[in-house]
Amino acid sequence: MGFFSKIKKIWKTEEESPTAAVPSPEEAEAPAAAPEPEGPAPTDRVVTPEQQVPEPIAATAEKPAQPEPEAAPVVSIAPTAPFEAAASEADAEPGQPVIEPEPTPATPPAQPAAPEAAAPATKPAAAMPAASAVSGENAPWRDALVIELRQAEPKLSAWLDILLAGVTEPGPGLWDRLRFLFASLQAPADEADAFVAKFADWLALMEYDEVELFRSELQYRLALALDLEDEEDERNRLFLKLSEGLAKTKDQIVKRIDGLLGSHTVIDEAFWEELEEILIMADVGYEPAAKLMDNLREKVRKRGTTDPAVFKDILREELAEIFRPQKTIKAINPPEVVMMIGVNGVGKTTTIAKLAHRDIMRGKKVLIAAGDTFRAAAIEQLKIWADRVGASFYTKGENADPAAVAFEAMDKALTEGFDVLYLDTAGRLHTKTNLMEELRKIRRVVAKKHTGAPHRSVLVLDATTGQNALSQTKLFNEAAGVDEIILTKLDGTAKGGVVVGIALSFGVPITYVGLGEKMEDLRPFVGQDFAQALLGVE
Repeated sequence: MGFFSKIKKIWKTEEESPTAAVPSPEEAEAPAAAPEPEGPAPTDRVVTPEQQVPEPIAATAEKPAQPEPEAAPVVSIAPTAPFEAAASEADAEPGQPVIEPEPTPATPPAQPAAPEAAAPATKPAAAMPAASAVSGENAPWRDALVIELRQAEPKLSAWLDILLAGVTEPGPGLWDRLRFLFASLQAPADEADAFVAKFADWLALMEYDEVELFRSELQYRLALALDLEDEEDERNRLFLKLSEGLAKTKDQIVKRIDGLLGSHTVIDEAFWEELEEILIMADVGYEPAAKLMDNLREKVRKRGTTDPAVFKDILREELAEIFRPQKTIKAINPPEVVMMIGVNGVGKTTTIAKLAHRDIMRGKKVLIAAGDTFRAAAIEQLKIWADRVGASFYTKGENADPAAVAFEAMDKALTEGFDVLYLDTAGRLHTKTNLMEELRKIRRVVAKKHTGAPHRSVLVLDATTGQNALSQTKLFNEAAGVDEIILTKLDGTAKGGVVVGIALSFGVPITYVGLGEKMEDLRPFVGQDFAQALLGVE
């Protein structure tokens, strides 16, 4: 009993010294430090008897193991709060029970911490795209899903309808079904896991928690990842989007052509003059319009008819022929280097992000280099987009030499095994000769580091600028060479006729058109679809 009396005496002196500080704030601080070492807690409070304090703690650590019946009630009280246990220590001084509460501070912090650690794991379902315990062969929905998918129409939208039936939010159920779709199409499991992880990250970033909010984006990503973009179902989706995007242009061109056809009974010289005026007003351009007129006249002559009823078919055939892509060598010596050029405000930054997104969905490793070092916030803006789509990013900071950025980014792409490098360049007016010369310098520098680079020089044009896009194409082509054109904002203009003017004047292929702000709204340009969507004929 002398031993326990001594302990009691030590504890009593340490409790009496901070009597004014008995309130919960200071009591909370003491147990907060105590759980970590689990032993030195009394040492922090009693400085003089340093060697005596560890002895009672060692004894107390063994004490709860012997009288198990007494330990149970102590544990059941303690979990209320970490600092309540300390308060109960002070209250329960008389008798031996004072020693037994000592293990409780070590137990309670572990118990409240468990719910806090578990909460983030269950809150955002998209943050944990791991396969659930019932995935694969043991999933109760698997057999029924197999039968439904085999009986469904073989197109992505139909498969997605079946997969998402009963799924209302992102989570393990959705991830398992997506993995199952990849497996059903004989896609590698690692590709399925990578797809799910990236999509879950995107959902967390966008804070989408309902299927209807992200279904369209999911279908677009699946079409790219599973190489189904050329499938008829996806082509139909694109055609509908293209038709909607060309609505204003159709009002400008097609309605006037319909009025022309309704007011003429034969295709005569008056007919051709009125048609030429319609084409010029639709921003086709004077020279391209004259060239188109010559081609149409020849086709009408070969048909041997002057009936205006067949003119739309003839026009559609001519447009499809104008946009027919030329066969080119697609093979490159990796990494592929794409230099993006254009004037300010055409949507070059977002176009780079959308192109990178398409490549990443196809399993490519992408690097984006910030060559626009002069415009305020340009680097930060491009960095945000690179992070959003999951691409790597390289910059030398503001006011750096763009050619140096391109050279070092090229070196990084080569040494780190990237598949594609996108070189952003500062937006510049096509009339500024010194800035146009800078583009030539970038081309020379990159070519020295990597033979054949840049493999593609992509000019981004704003469709809303109309005939001004023709002069931009001419000067950029002369200064830096243009391999392909991407036409943005086609959905918000009545000047879509510029597409025809560009194709007729320069023969540079239009590879993509922008039909909206979403990632899925940058779509491959198909001449036949454009002609059909514009004229509304088969």
